[in-house]
Amino acid sequence: MEPSCVRQDQIPGTSALFADYLYQFGKLSTFFPYSSWHTEGVLSTASTVNFPADRRAKIVAALAAQNSDSAALNKLAQPNTVAVITGQQVGFLLGPAYTIFKALTAVRLAAQLNEQGIPAVPIFWLATEDHDLAEVDHAWVFNQDATPAKVSLAGSVINGGPVGDVVLNEIPLADLRAALGDLPFADDVIKEVAAAYQPGATLGGAFRQLLEQTLKGLGLLFLDPLAPAIREVAAPFLSEAVQRVPELLAALRARNAAIAKAGYHTQVHIDDDSSLFFLLKNGRRWPVRWKDGRFITRDGSFSAAEMGAMAAQLSPNALLRPVMQDYMLPTAAYVGGPAEIAYFAQGAALYEKLLGRMPVIYPRNSFTLLDARASKLLTKYALRVTDLLDYHENVKGVLAAKLVPPALSEQIKNAQTSASQALSQLQGSLLHFDPTLEAASRKSTAKITYQFAKLERKIARETMRRDEHATKDAQYLVNLIYPQKHLQERFFSILPFLAKHGLDLPQQLLGQIQLSCPDHMLRPF
Repeated sequence: MEPSCVRQDQIPGTSALFADYLYQFGKLSTFFPYSSWHTEGVLSTASTVNFPADRRAKIVAALAAQNSDSAALNKLAQPNTVAVITGQQVGFLLGPAYTIFKALTAVRLAAQLNEQGIPAVPIFWLATEDHDLAEVDHAWVFNQDATPAKVSLAGSVINGGPVGDVVLNEIPLADLRAALGDLPFADDVIKEVAAAYQPGATLGGAFRQLLEQTLKGLGLLFLDPLAPAIREVAAPFLSEAVQRVPELLAALRARNAAIAKAGYHTQVHIDDDSSLFFLLKNGRRWPVRWKDGRFITRDGSFSAAEMGAMAAQLSPNALLRPVMQDYMLPTAAYVGGPAEIAYFAQGAALYEKLLGRMPVIYPRNSFTLLDARASKLLTKYALRVTDLLDYHENVKGVLAAKLVPPALSEQIKNAQTSASQALSQLQGSLLHFDPTLEAASRKSTAKITYQFAKLERKIARETMRRDEHATKDAQYLVNLIYPQKHLQERFFSILPFLAKHGLDLPQQLLGQIQLSCPDHMLRPF
């Protein structure tokens, strides 16, 4: 089976904003300050990045504490070097597979900028500040039969604080090993996981170590925003944002109204008491409210000056965080997924107020990885991947219909055609005989047509029942390609794919990154 693509707007659940961003960018031009997300747009934006030398020196020093000496870090220290950034919540076992696809897209985009004479480095932002532990304390994997299995952390009960600081207790390595079954490289994967996820390690630290090992040799820098040196660089930005909260909130509300008027959905609702901030204190991430010109926390009420003095303890919300990121880094492009692009459509209003510049938001490459068995089954049953992006029973029906003996299918089709022609003639005669009978005739015709369709479905189900292999084939395809009604990349961790295809899978995929293609790509292995 050859590699192929599926338009994103053919995938269930694709938002109108994301589809237009990819295929009709002109509709969104008022929400983004660049003319195109394609590489020419990135090149144009990269050439205009003017980053202060003193801030560059501070962020390079802060990153040196988090990254070993590398060519990428040395390059970032040079004037005119830009950054291509991506990031993800520090989920257990690297979170969804698209985490890797985002990183690979950033690596490839930075390489293309370098090829065009613009020095660039890829940076992965470790989203350690997020506080929803239940969202990231588990991962889904599969075995040789593509049977999904959920693997969860045990004993990680702390919530409400930054997930990156959660200390790991029991590591479910035995559960993971059992869930991977007889996949050929499962032992190699377990070895890598065991080296990163150890009792006493933090969730953020383990994520970073496993991600770095998985993407070794690709030149990525890693940034953990919880590090004190990083927070020190961010503090002046956060202090200024505190002083300008009324202005920023007004800009966001106006932007949300414009997005809604254009017919799109906004990702972040701005409450009446939104402040754009959280307060990091005593291991927790507490919301900060804005009311009557004061900042309200669990500890009391603060003026803007008082809150600004606590800037090093502040954590930005989902809309302000990217702006802080690009204050600290000479960002030319951010590689993100569908939801992130929608966030940036809102957050662009903050960029305009606080930075006066904004990176190009570059859509990550999107993949469904097909093994030899899946490719063979798709060919055998003459199925397209889009046929599988549906409920399991509907997929079984599509597959079953293809198994009905051709002679029987032809008989049914001929019978339907004959009946349709006879009924049409009868309707014409009845119309001339007594026009009042036309409605009854149409109703009877619809019933007969329905019965033919019902008979077809029964024949297909009986065919599937008799063919035990076909039932298993359908289950395998659905589990691998559209597990629990999710795209594969949004559901499974990358680990079962490494266990199936080998630890060098990311390096293989890097060669298949297509910067000019916004579509969802099908890649057989």
